[in-house]
Amino acid sequence: MDYEPIIGLEVHIQLKTKTKAFCGCSTTYGSEENTQTCPVCLGMLGALPVLNEEVVNFAIKLGLATESEIASKSIFSRKNYFYPDLTKGYQISQYDKPILENGKLEIETENGSKKIGITRIHIEEDTGKSNHSETFVNSTGLDFNRCGTALLEMVSEPEISNSKEASAYIAALRQLVRYLGICDGNLEEGSMRCDANISVRPVGQEKFGTKVEVKNMNSLRNVEKAIDYEIKRQIQDIKNGKEIQQVTCLWNAEKGITIPMRSKEDSDDYRYFPEPDLVPLLVNENWINEVERTLPELPSAKRNRFQKDFKLSAYDSGVLSASKEIADYFEETLKFSKDPKQTANLVMGEVMRILKETKLEVNEIKVTPEKLGEILTLLKGKKINQQAAKTIFDEVAETGEKPEKVMKAKGLEQVLDSNEMETWLEEVIAENPNEVERFKNGERQLQGFFMGQIMKKSRGKANPGMVAKLLNQKLN
Repeated sequence: MDYEPIIGLEVHIQLKTKTKAFCGCSTTYGSEENTQTCPVCLGMLGALPVLNEEVVNFAIKLGLATESEIASKSIFSRKNYFYPDLTKGYQISQYDKPILENGKLEIETENGSKKIGITRIHIEEDTGKSNHSETFVNSTGLDFNRCGTALLEMVSEPEISNSKEASAYIAALRQLVRYLGICDGNLEEGSMRCDANISVRPVGQEKFGTKVEVKNMNSLRNVEKAIDYEIKRQIQDIKNGKEIQQVTCLWNAEKGITIPMRSKEDSDDYRYFPEPDLVPLLVNENWINEVERTLPELPSAKRNRFQKDFKLSAYDSGVLSASKEIADYFEETLKFSKDPKQTANLVMGEVMRILKETKLEVNEIKVTPEKLGEILTLLKGKKINQQAAKTIFDEVAETGEKPEKVMKAKGLEQVLDSNEMETWLEEVIAENPNEVERFKNGERQLQGFFMGQIMKKSRGKANPGMVAKLLNQKLN
């Protein structure tokens, strides 16, 4: 019997607000433990929460970007459970009346685009952080700096068919929240955390199987590995006559297995009830319209515009629009270069290479859009060739010097004098009589050898197009 997986994802998106969801404490990452707390986020008696307006603005942004229904009235609730890093014994969240419902997120799959339904997106606060490092022998360290940080939890419909689609869903969401400026999307640091609900059923059966929740997947690769492992495990257990238990598992990346942590809770286990210290959240059309005016151009729209306006391929447009920062850098460079294709090639080649090697952000590198535009202008004006352009780029990336100054200092200005090139050509032919004879006898691949020798003799300054033309005339 063949089985098919059914996958739904729950993604916690940590918002880039300066202060927490219900108090004025800072959300700065990496601060000393327990220095960003107050009576509200520590849950002390008599301390009352006050909703951070920016949290709602960010939620509305994501709602508009995912075409979700934005509730005119949503309710905060208490989600009750006991854990060491939850100081109040409950978490302020939203339950039956969330702020966003019935949205969708488009992903790219091997078979084309696919829209995954979004059941709900709700506001909640984060918990503290438990520390089980060697510092705490036979004990657990607790850091409450993160406690109360604003989150949006986004719950997908169970419409994801395999691990590749799950990875594509998270990648698309990460790109979207970065474009919106509401989250940095860092899986490794936990500012985006993904839980997967996985079940399997016989192909053709409508009823879902028993789901297992998998946590602790801190990279796209681990998401894929964990889901693939859990699907295989469940199918094997069913074939062996075992009953699938509804449990929450942790993904152990070192061993490549899922490990049961606790039995899976249902909503009744959390004893939800309305938060008595917060009034209902009311969002009107004016508020939505104000937020909508702040929305940036979204990734799909930018990708399509790059294809239409700049005549770039779907691949190039996808690479350049994958990051808002790269897309902005590309368009800023175009103001100086006026050549979309050449600009795209250098951004996707040299710029992305430098970013990978240096681990810098694009706005931190010394090759500013203006300087890259100057390199492209020199290239388009045939003052330099492609190899010289790369040499100049590397020098500017290291020193920040102006490209034309580098060109003159290194003697990289392209030679367009046909007489000078004719001299180099004659010298190369004279120095390589055997290769000339072999070429005449039919070894046409030797043309590349002659090209290389001439470029070497000219120290890379000869114009390759002119060299090729002269070489064809001479050898043929």
